Amino acid sequence: MEFTYTAITKDGHKETSSIEAPNLATAGHLLKEQGLLPTEIKAQSQKSSVLDIFRIFSGVSLDEKIGFVENLSVMLKAGISISRALQILAKQTKNHKFQAIILDVYTQVQQGKGLSEAVAKYPDVFPNIVVSMVKVGEVSGNLDKSLEYLSIQLHREADLKSKIRGAMIYPSVIVCAMVVIGILMSIFVLPNLTSIFKEMNATLPPTTQFVIWFANIMSSHPILIIGGMVALVFAVIVILKTYNGQRAFDIFCLHMFVVSGVVKKVNLARFARILSSLLKSGIPIVQALEVAADSLDNIPYKELLMTAATNVKLGKPLADSLAKGQDLFPVLVVQMIQVGEESGSVQEILEQLAGHYEEDVDNTLKNLSSIIEPLLILVIGAVVGLLALSLISPIYSIYQNAS
Repeated sequence: MEFTYTAITKDGHKETSSIEAPNLATAGHLLKEQGLLPTEIKAQSQKSSVLDIFRIFSGVSLDEKIGFVENLSVMLKAGISISRALQILAKQTKNHKFQAIILDVYTQVQQGKGLSEAVAKYPDVFPNIVVSMVKVGEVSGNLDKSLEYLSIQLHREADLKSKIRGAMIYPSVIVCAMVVIGILMSIFVLPNLTSIFKEMNATLPPTTQFVIWFANIMSSHPILIIGGMVALVFAVIVILKTYNGQRAFDIFCLHMFVVSGVVKKVNLARFARILSSLLKSGIPIVQALEVAADSLDNIPYKELLMTAATNVKLGKPLADSLAKGQDLFPVLVVQMIQVGEESGSVQEILEQLAGHYEEDVDNTLKNLSSIIEPLLILVIGAVVGLLALSLISPIYSIYQNAS
């Protein structure tokens, strides 16, 4: 929020200006930090604009979170207090939403709360792994070291997501182009061609009849059809936002051709890396498993890890719990974790597994486009071939009859 204020400077002069802060108390505190004595602070009336609406719905990117954690770690190592570091970070942050959050965290720390308690107020921005590692750093007195580990983990997360996003750009563009071209042809091109067959009153094959039927619908009600497609996409997005919808989609991905292998490797890499990082920071294994479960996106993996955390709390080995999910955790992973539990080197084993699966994911994603490309070519070829057959075969029949 933006506040207008009137304050007395150190020289005794009156100053009127504005300041950004998440609330009135924080605004007053920031002014005192600047050596000003506020006499009046008022919230400025908000004028709605396209930019303001965009800011309301804008989030905090992973790169911004990484920058925040890295800079905070560096400043703490340099001997700067947490409060001062947060104040500096708030000033240099360009994202207004993130700036307001950092200022609120700063206010809470000034009021005597721990940094972990302050950031836990914003789970959408600071996930459970951030809260847990900051809390361990506060308890152990090595907050800068915990933030360094956290920075490394977030960098690996960003790298993995970037590779997945890069691998999906090509097939996404091709599929979208196919849909757009198909809609345009159905509305503007096919009706002109199929009208010829109607005039000839010739007997048409089933494929041609289907093309004529589809072209008639698209040309007669284009707005309705396109609106229906948009509504269908919106409905799917809403369903995927629900727990059951997301769970069904995750299970489908785990059994889908080509995609299933990538999904499993990505989740195994993230599980091993996150759990090893948490254990390295000194977090107990039960809490580490709960945080790792919360950090994964795939619901079947989440559910299995939460069950594993409960079983480990009851004294059962982690490997036994993971072995029950053979579709999710291969025998190799279970056996290596079992060896780690027996030898007391679970953290080292998990680091090796993380490195192995991250390299495997990297190689798989590099080859993914070469795997998907032939499949897309086959689909495009089948659609074009069916369309050509539907249009050429009746023309050939009409020509034979005319001869």
